[in-house]
Amino acid sequence: MGDPPPPPLPPAPDRTLRKQLSDMSSPSPVQIREANAHLAALHRRVADLEQKLEAAEITLREQAESLIRKDEHLRAATQEITENKDREISYLHEKLCQSEESIQKLQHTVKEKDSLIGQLQHRCQLLDNICKSRPLLDSMLAQMAEVERMGPVTELGNVTADTSLTDGESNCSPCGLSNHKDFSLSDDDLDDPELEGVMFGTTV
Repeated sequence: MGDPPPPPLPPAPDRTLRKQLSDMSSPSPVQIREANAHLAALHRRVADLEQKLEAAEITLREQAESLIRKDEHLRAATQEITENKDREISYLHEKLCQSEESIQKLQHTVKEKDSLIGQLQHRCQLLDNICKSRPLLDSMLAQMAEVERMGPVTELGNVTADTSLTDGESNCSPCGLSNHKDFSLSDDDLDDPELEGVMFGTTV
């Protein structure tokens, strides 16, 4: 008998691995469609997110620009209000100074008017006294005129002339007021102390 034939050799390991890899790298049509659908959905999602991101960036940029414009507007309004207030304060300060100056002038004028009123009141009082003394002055002038009409006094009539005068008229002399018809009172006469004595009912 001869020797039995040797058993067949097992396939090489590298060939088995290559076959498995070949089976794995060849997806089925279903897997391909699912993968394509997944990629399309992912692409749409990415595009949608990009659009939202761009819209958000535009919105943020517009909001930032709007805030900048509002800030500039508020700054300009604040500056204008400040300038208006400063001008108003300056105007009011000037008016206050003018009012204080006017008050001082008016106070000075009031003092002058008070002084003038005092002088006029004094003159009114003097005129009042003159009016009250007018009957006495008229009586004195009438008696003095009568004395002038009597002419010079003789020795025989000395006693009669002396006794005809009252005690209050005995010291009167017709020489001082000879022109009684032209008698008048001026401002200077009002300040005459002798005339003031007459106005208060006293004789000269």
